[in-house]
Amino acid sequence: MKISCESIRKICTESEIWNQYLNLKNAVILELGCGKAELTRQIATTALGCRITAMEVDEIQHAKNLQVSDLFNINFMAGCAENIPAEGDIFDVVMMFKSLHHVPLASMDIAFNEIHRVLKSGGKAYISEPIFAGDFNDILRLFHDEEKVREAAFEAVKRSVNDGKFKLVDEVFFLAPMRFDNFSEFEQKIIGVSHSEHHLSNAVYQQVKQDFMKKMRDDGAHFLMPMRVDILAARK
Repeated sequence: MKISCESIRKICTESEIWNQYLNLKNAVILELGCGKAELTRQIATTALGCRITAMEVDEIQHAKNLQVSDLFNINFMAGCAENIPAEGDIFDVVMMFKSLHHVPLASMDIAFNEIHRVLKSGGKAYISEPIFAGDFNDILRLFHDEEKVREAAFEAVKRSVNDGKFKLVDEVFFLAPMRFDNFSEFEQKIIGVSHSEHHLSNAVYQQVKQDFMKKMRDDGAHFLMPMRVDILAARK
C-alpha cells in the first residue's frame, strides 16, 4: 500500500471508480460522512435496488439532508464513524468519500472496528481520500493544511489491513475533475462549509483569492484533484 502515486494518468469521476470496482445493485450500503449527499444521490439513482443509510455528524448539514423528499431508498441518520448506530453484519458495502481524515485522530482505529462490525463477512469498505498534492490542495493548504490528518487516515487504513480485520482488494489512484463557476462558489462550498470553521485573515483571504483567480477561465476554474481509493474486504 502507498499513500500516493507520482504519475497519475487516469482522469475520471468518482462514480466511474465505484462502478468499476463494486457491484452496488441491490446492495445494502452505509455511507459515513455523506455531507450534502451529492454522491449519495448518484448512487441511489443509478444502483438498481440499493438501499442506503447515509450518516452525517454535522448537525447543520444533517438537518438539511432530512429535507430531501425525492429519494425513497435513502435513510438519513445522524452519527459518526467511530460510533455507528447500527447492528452488526448488516451492510454489504460501507463507503467514505473524503471523510476518513475528518474523524478525530484518536478515533480512527475505533472507526475501522465499527466498520468491520457492521459489514457482512466479505463485505467491502470503499475508502476514498484526497492525496496531499495538486493545484487545488496548494490553495486549500493556505488556510486549512490537511497533510497530517490525511497521513493519519492512510496509516489507519494500513493498520486495519495489517491487523487482519480487512483484506486489501484494490488500491486505485485517479484524478478527479473539479470545477467552480467563480470565486464566490469556491468561498461558499470550501471556505464556508458548515462542518469546519475557517477564519482567514485579510492577507490570507486575498492570497487564496489571488491563487484561485489564476485558474479562472471563461468557463470557470478547473482543477484535477489526485485521489486514492482503498477497497477492503471484511475478514470475519
